[in-house]
Amino acid sequence: MQPNIRHLREQVLSDNWYTLKKYTFEQQRADGSWQEQSREAYDRGNGAVILLYNRARKSVVLTRQFRLPVYINGHSGYLIEAAAGLLDNASPEARILAEAEEETGFRVTHAEKVLEAYMSPGSVTEKLYFFIAEYHDDDRRGKGGGLAEEGEDIEVLEWPFARALAAIRSGEIEDAKTIILLQHLALSAVFEGDSQ
Repeated sequence: MQPNIRHLREQVLSDNWYTLKKYTFEQQRADGSWQEQSREAYDRGNGAVILLYNRARKSVVLTRQFRLPVYINGHSGYLIEAAAGLLDNASPEARILAEAEEETGFRVTHAEKVLEAYMSPGSVTEKLYFFIAEYHDDDRRGKGGGLAEEGEDIEVLEWPFARALAAIRSGEIEDAKTIILLQHLALSAVFEGDSQ
C-alpha cells in the first residue's frame, strides 16, 4: 500500500550527532480529504544486533553499558543488551561480525539473520537487522569492551540462557532488541528443553 503524500517539506533541526528533521506534508485520508501533518524524524542510519550463544554450555553473551537516554528517563542508565551497532555503510552481516568482536571479544565468522524490524517507527528511521551466532571458547580474540575512542566502556556478560530468560521476567533485561533475540532462541529450541 503506497500512501498518497504531497507537498513534503523538510527542515533540519539538528545535525550535531545524527540528523533530526521536521517534516511537514499533506496526506490523503481514507475519505479522500487532505490533512496537513508535521512530524519529527531522527535519522541515525540502520543498525544490526547479534546474540551469541553456546549450545553445549547453554549460555549467551550479553553486554552491559551506560545509555544516557535511559538514564534521563529515570533508570540507572546501565542496560543489559546483545551486541549491536550502526552499519556505517557496511553490509549488516559484515558490520555485526565486527561489532560482536569489538564489544564481546568473540570473533565468529558466520551469523544467521533471523529478522529485520523498525524499533520506533513513529520517530526514528532506523531499520535493525537481527542476527544470532554460535560461539565457542576458541573464538575469543580479546576481552571486548568496545572502542574507548567511541566512548564505549562495555562489560561483557556470559550468562546461562535460563538466567537471561529469567532476567526478562524480573525486569533486569529491558532492552527490546535483546528481548526479541532471547525469545527467538527460546522459540527455536536451540537449547532443547531449556527455554522455561
